[in-house]
Amino acid sequence: TDRVCTYSNGTKHFHFSAEDLLSCCPICGLGCNGGMPTLAWEYWKHMGLVSGGNYNSSQGCSPYVIPPCEHHVPGNRLPCNGDTKTPKCSKTCENGYNVLYKKDKRYGKHVYAVRGGEDHIKAELFKNGPVEAAFTVYADLLAYKSGVYKHVEGDALGGHAIKIIGWGVENGNKYWLIANSWNTDWGNNGFFKILRGEDHCGIESSIVAGEPLLTDD
Repeated sequence: TDRVCTYSNGTKHFHFSAEDLLSCCPICGLGCNGGMPTLAWEYWKHMGLVSGGNYNSSQGCSPYVIPPCEHHVPGNRLPCNGDTKTPKCSKTCENGYNVLYKKDKRYGKHVYAVRGGEDHIKAELFKNGPVEAAFTVYADLLAYKSGVYKHVEGDALGGHAIKIIGWGVENGNKYWLIANSWNTDWGNNGFFKILRGEDHCGIESSIVAGEPLLTDD
């Protein structure tokens, strides 16, 4: 979605459906139980994705169908329990969206790995926009509220994919600015900062991105 905006210089806006990717990609992994970012990008390139907004948004062909839950923080929603089943793939747009599923698809033109190291990642962000990264989540990240995160203690909990949207310096500490997927109640309104330039928790080792195939409509 970000890349359509950047590659079109802000003239085109298409909100790709996370629901379509989660439910309908047979090669991407295990749906709600995790997946492989590189294969997700390849699926977008070869099979395309339809439009779709957030839960209960009625936006696009295939909006997200799983209600939000609380990730590692107390709140008004039910806590995420890790038992959510992957929704069944639907290749029909929701009622009221007057475009056929196949006609709504948009594709990637080129997908690629971004060379590791902060200079290459910064250059990619500056030229083409946000990138996807995978890193190791440790237990002490769950309680993050503000500042620049640096792993100090706690067990490794597994891999996690996020979006790097920028960089900066805070109190002398270089950081990447990250958009997480744990809702706005977690962290700093859903975002966090992580140490930059040291491949901290593997954040600079597995970067993928892509160029959209822009259409005239």
